[in-house]
Amino acid sequence: MSTKKEANGRRSVQIEFEVHGTPEEVWKAIATGPGISSWFVPTEFEERDGKPVSMKLNFGPGMEIRTDLTAWEPPMMFATEAGHPGSPPIANEWIVEARGEGVCVIRIVQSLFASTDDWDDQLESAKTGLASFLSILQIYLKHFRGQNSTVMKWMAPFAGTDAKAWETLTMALGLKDLVVGRRMSPTAGVPSLRGVVEYLTLKTSARHTAYSRKPGNAPI
Repeated sequence: MSTKKEANGRRSVQIEFEVHGTPEEVWKAIATGPGISSWFVPTEFEERDGKPVSMKLNFGPGMEIRTDLTAWEPPMMFATEAGHPGSPPIANEWIVEARGEGVCVIRIVQSLFASTDDWDDQLESAKTGLASFLSILQIYLKHFRGQNSTVMKWMAPFAGTDAKAWETLTMALGLKDLVVGRRMSPTAGVPSLRGVVEYLTLKTSARHTAYSRKPGNAPI
């Protein structure tokens, strides 16, 4: 959905998707520090008089972002607002709706106020940037609901093109010719990772895959 523009200057984009879990389980995943840290980035909530007033997201050294909580209605809705130098504040609303049979819908509305179109790209890029993380959230709620996680990142230089690096990596991990739903089994000499491909996106500048596995290294 493209940016929605209103007469009062409000511009917004909306994301809506289904997840497994009750409203209380989904709320724990999207509105607590351990929950958000399990699928997004390390997050801490600051409380005052027993009520959350802000949260701090840690994207890495020197990349901490603090957002103020402007609404808090567990387990159905919370809202935040964050400002950046030189740009209007961006507000976010997270809404949880039960659909029955252990399924909920999460609706995220991102908005800002501006008199020109100069900041529309910022909203669209924020929406795009969330997509892969939200796919991880869906996997988390489907397979690992209520569990904590540890963030890991591996980096290594590669003498070649992006396409060649991707081919080399997926070949080693047993993920050549990726297909969602395919079971992965790495070749000899690489870490013993086994699971089922749950999410895949291939782009010119970035390639991402996510897989799920049960605890104890047992394949799903």
